Order: sequence, then structure tokens, then C-alpha cells
Amino acid sequence: MDASKAGQTLKIHCSAQRPDVCRWLSPFILSCCVYFCLWIPEDQLSWFAALIKCLPVLCLAGFLWIMSPSGGYTRLLQGALVCSAVGDACLIWPEAFLPGMAAFATAHLLYVWAFGFSPLQPGLLLLIILASGPYLSLVLQHLEPDMVLPVAAYGLILMAVLWRGLARGGSAGWGVLLFTLSDGMLAWDTFAQPLPHARLVIMATYCAAQLLITLSALRSPVPKTD
Repeated sequence: MDASKAGQTLKIHCSAQRPDVCRWLSPFILSCCVYFCLWIPEDQLSWFAALIKCLPVLCLAGFLWIMSPSGGYTRLLQGALVCSAVGDACLIWPEAFLPGMAAFATAHLLYVWAFGFSPLQPGLLLLIILASGPYLSLVLQHLEPDMVLPVAAYGLILMAVLWRGLARGGSAGWGVLLFTLSDGMLAWDTFAQPLPHARLVIMATYCAAQLLITLSALRSPVPKTD
């Protein structure tokens, strides 16, 4: 469902008033193909592996620079993509997990800033807390004491970006949903127990999430007010 939704959104944007969207997305698509085809083993720690992992989101940042060169929303998305690339690179090395998580937390805060707070939709926030809170509490039970606070803080930031992305709607809403799914699987696979095909699912949903959020800048609709 996630892949079909991303493909449908991409098709809509490509057939709309921007016929060159697909052309400028080709570096992102190619870099994703390179990443998944090379599939560098996780125990091969190198700057080359970090570069291959970072390229897709860096290509999306370049895509925004070409397709939507002005506007605060675009600049915030570009900053979030660059922070995400830093996080991707850090997570190559296990000892850099905390800096990587901090980089992704910064990316999420930039997304929250970009999505804005109108409409507020406090009821949506309550639903997200009720749905995500128990899962976060379950994950925290598997952590070492020194990891509980940073992971809990990251979880709260992730709930915030999910709230604001869903409130904004459109491809941004689908993007934050996939981002939350990706991070949720990563947390369980890292801290609780290994999941089958976890890396493949995590990276596929992550790349689709970043693409969908990026595409939201092309229309950047003003959120409806209640």
C-alpha cells in the first residue's frame, strides 16, 4: 500500500503542470536503485556505505532547490533532508547512534515547523498519543537506562511530526505515516528483537516517506482552518 501510494502521488505530480518533475526526480530514483542493488552489508562500515545511504535524500534536497527554489516551506524541508542525510551517515556506525538520532530529531522539528500549527486539531494529537504511547512504553522497557531519556524524547518528537503532518494532509500526511512506521520498526528491530527483512522494509518506507514529504512542497497547499 505504501509503495502504490507513493507511485500514485508521483504520477499525479508528473502529469500536473510540472512536466519536468519526473526528470528531476530521476537522480533520486537512480540513487535508490544503487542503494538497494548494492545492498552493502551492515557490518561493512565505510564512508562509501554512508555516501550510498545518504544519496537519495540529498538528491531530494537538490530536487527542491531546482523545482521549488523559493519559499520558507521549501527551505525547511531542505534543512530537514540535510539533517536526515547526516542521521543516515551516523547510523552506519553503531557508536554514532545517539548523534544520528539527534540529527533525525532535528529533521523532525524542522518538519513540524514547516507543517505549521493551523489547523491545530488537538483531538488528532490525543488519538496519536493513545495509539503511539503504549508502543513507545513497550520499546522503552527494552532499553538500557542511559538510553531511556533520549529515545523517549525522540518518540515524543516523532508523535509531534505525525500530528502536524496528518493535520496538514496531502502527501505530507502519507509521508509522516510512513516515516513513523519506518522508525517504529527500526526501534523494535534495534532494541527489542530482530524482525525478518527489517532493513528492507525500514529503508523502503523511509525513502517513500521522504519522497512524499518532498512532493508536498510542489503544491504546498494552505491548510484548511476549522
